[in-house]
Order: sequence, then structure tokens, then C-alpha cells
Amino acid sequence: MWAEKLVTLSPVWSMQSISNLDIKRAQNAELIKELRDWYANLNASIQNFPALIKPWISLACVSIMQPYADMSEGKRLCWKICLFNAAIYGFWKIRKLQPFMMRSFTHNPLSGLSYTMLTSVFSHKSFLHLLFNCLALESFGSAAYHYLVKEENKATPPILEASASHHFLAFFVSAGLFSSLVSHVVTAKFRFPKLVAELASPAALPRKTDTWAQAVSATVASSKTAAIKEAASAIRPSLGASGAIYACVTVTALAFPESQVALFIPPTYPIPIQWGVGGLMMLDMIGIVRGWRMFDHWAHLGGATFGILYYNYGPAFWHWSRRSLQTDNKKAKS
Repeated sequence: MWAEKLVTLSPVWSMQSISNLDIKRAQNAELIKELRDWYANLNASIQNFPALIKPWISLACVSIMQPYADMSEGKRLCWKICLFNAAIYGFWKIRKLQPFMMRSFTHNPLSGLSYTMLTSVFSHKSFLHLLFNCLALESFGSAAYHYLVKEENKATPPILEASASHHFLAFFVSAGLFSSLVSHVVTAKFRFPKLVAELASPAALPRKTDTWAQAVSATVASSKTAAIKEAASAIRPSLGASGAIYACVTVTALAFPESQVALFIPPTYPIPIQWGVGGLMMLDMIGIVRGWRMFDHWAHLGGATFGILYYNYGPAFWHWSRRSLQTDNKKAKS
């Protein structure tokens, strides 16, 4: 589409090959033109506003549009994802929607629902959870985006790509689904049966009863049905984009090993990114061994594993898929 658009804009493009860089420059030029036109229309619409207010409105718009124009395409996409996450967070704050949000935007492996493995990726109930994930996505997501663009430009035979947004979104959603699936399988196949077995074991039953009422109560509590109910209540639903962001982090660490990272809260000294990522993964492993429940450590490790796999095989698979689709389209037209 963009290659054809460039040719229609100037006949010069029909006499030379068009690269991805040429398309990116044309897209940026069109974006800047659209922003300038929108700003001019805004100024025209506020002409009748009080003179004290007009400069503040213009300044607020410029403060938003200028950073947006200066951003890389990857960073723009990451902030769009963050805004979508913020909208979902806003629904969490509506009390009447709480039952719906708990059912449809958190994933419980025992619920029998599968679509929540996707919706939970974009769901954050806590503001701090949302804030930290957005900050991480803004930095590591844009770096992973840059890596995907770089790999596609190196692929042979070259195929024009107007935007890597679809590639990154496919990667991000796949990473979120994979991390949710890992957590789901571990919980449904290992954690839940183990909890049921522990709660239904003779060691968990009352040893002595003094009255008939206590005997009946002990019998009910020691039944397998009661054990299943108690085990189910111990399985907490999961939500958040942490698994998908972990994939971005591992891709960034492998693609740019010379990079350094530092925590913003609390402030820390920069350390090599691979040390930092290794430390985070080690912390998740310790959390699994120790039985920590504050974070979904299996989802984190699932996302990190997906990032490692995608770094090694993902870009080549994406290029093969695009090439195959292009070949099929040519055959269909001929």
C-alpha cells in the first residue's frame, strides 16, 4: 500500500527501489502533517475562548503532540497498549462491574474459561501494578520492537514492511497467552491435585470428636468434596501483562547484551541487563520453591522462556509466514 502510495506521489519512485526506510520516512512526514493540521484546526476552534485560557490549551496540546511525534514507532505502540490497559483499569473501579471484571478479566484455571487467558493479559486491578508494567513496557517493549524491525530488515529475500506493529502485537499477545498457559497447566495439573491430596489426607482430619455434631462436622470437612472446595479457594485468579513484558525483557537482554538496567523505584546503580534478567528469573525460581504467592512466578518464567524461544526462532518464522502469504496471494491473482 505505502509503496504504491509513494509511486503515485512522485514518479521518481517508479525508477528506483523502495526500502523500508523510505516508507518509514514517508509515514513520519504524513504523521507530522496530520498533527499540524489537527493543531491548526484546534486553534481555529478555540478562537472565541477567553484569552487567559487559549494559551494553556495550546501549550497542553503541544506538550502532548511534540513528544508523540518524536517517539519511535515502537514506543508509540507500547503507550497505546498502556492506554488500553488503563481503560481496563478504569472499568475495575466501577463497583457494578466488579463481578463481570472478576469473571471475564482474570484467569482462574478452575473456571473452565479459556478466553480469560487473553483478556487477563491487559487487566490490572492495582494502580501500582499498572504503573510498573507500563514503565517496563515503555522501555523493554520499544527495545524489543526495534529488534524485530532490525531482524526483518536483515531477512532475505527482503519483503517491504510498512510497519512492525502487527509483528510486535502478535509477539506480545502470544507471549501473554503462553505465560498464562504455563501458569494454567502448572496450577490445574500439579498445584490443585496436590492441595486436594493434602487436604483429604488422614493427617488433615480431626483425630477425636466429643459430640455427635462434631463427628458429623468432621465427616463433612474430611470428605473429598470439602477438600476440593478448600483447595479451589486457595487457587487465586491471575491477571496482568507481566508475562508478556518478561518476554520483551528477555528478548532485549539477548538482542542488546551490552545494555544496562537500573531500578527507578527504589533507585539503584546500573548493572548489565543480562545480570538483571538472570537475577529476576532466579528470584522467580526461589519464589516457586519457597511457595511465595504474591506474584505468579510460573507466568513470569513462562514469559521469559517464550522471549528466549522467540529471539532464536521468532523473526525467521514471521518472515517465512509473510513470504508464504505473499506467494499464495500471487498464485491467487494469477
